Amino acid sequence: MIFITMPELPEVETIARGLAKRVTGDVIESVWLGQKKEPLKSPAAEIAMVLDHSRITEVRRIGKHIVFDLDRMGDPRVEQARVARALLPANGRGTKRKQKKSKATLSTVQREAAGSARSTLASKAQWIVHLGMTGRLQVCDPQTEIAKHTHAILKLSSGRELRFVDPRRFGRLSVASSAGFDATGVEPLEVDLDRFVELFRGRKTPIKSALLNQKLLRGVGNIYADESLFRAGLRPRRRASSITHEQLRKLYLSIQEVLKEAIALGGSSVSDYVNADGEEGFFQLQHRVYGREGEPCLVCKTPIKRVVIAGRSSHYCPKCQK
Repeated sequence: MIFITMPELPEVETIARGLAKRVTGDVIESVWLGQKKEPLKSPAAEIAMVLDHSRITEVRRIGKHIVFDLDRMGDPRVEQARVARALLPANGRGTKRKQKKSKATLSTVQREAAGSARSTLASKAQWIVHLGMTGRLQVCDPQTEIAKHTHAILKLSSGRELRFVDPRRFGRLSVASSAGFDATGVEPLEVDLDRFVELFRGRKTPIKSALLNQKLLRGVGNIYADESLFRAGLRPRRRASSITHEQLRKLYLSIQEVLKEAIALGGSSVSDYVNADGEEGFFQLQHRVYGREGEPCLVCKTPIKRVVIAGRSSHYCPKCQK
């Protein structure tokens, strides 16, 4: 069975760290945005206005989001005139058909920009990227062929380009005019044991569903929930309210252990995931239950089972997990 998975905390952390090494300190000289509306959570004009002539001061992960902290360097009145470039073909490399589309929407963007530029923008801002299922951020030379499904190209002062590519268009691009973005839920690598126990104690939902609830714990997805539950000896269908304090403590430690191991190995490449350098991760080689339906448990040799909980596949060992 082939699984299409969304990048989870270790994959997003790996990409953010890689990008931080490569683009921190760079200045965004110009922005090109494609014509597909799905990837743009913020209006195209606003994204272009915030990014254009901003310096990237930091790249970090918040939940499953990659956040670029920006120092804005431009004058909003000047930037208003620059926004028009955002929907033109990148470096003149677009086809005639694409050029026609870009010009057709230019007046709309200019109208949006006219209203946005009336107020002075904050000196601090953020570009927030959610990769969705198949999103990728690529740092490359301008001469590199533009991949199909490229939705954004940022031209950097270092002479390189930062491109967002997403075939399935589940990824999202947005901006915040002040450095105040914060995802819901708590960070699993920062939360203490007491707070962790408080999050899950008394909940009547299956523990697997609770772990995937991003309003509780952000960044943990299907792969790492399955792997953490296996190490903690808990079945994914187990009602959270039935889990003892000691079992929750073991689950807390298992989540910490699994996430740290996965980050050290560059995440799990089970579908489209590659890091900022285009390289695959290696944690999939350490999976003990995820994606191993019918294979023998690595501990007791019992065949791994798969069940569907709230539309998501869950893998577990019927002997090792109770």
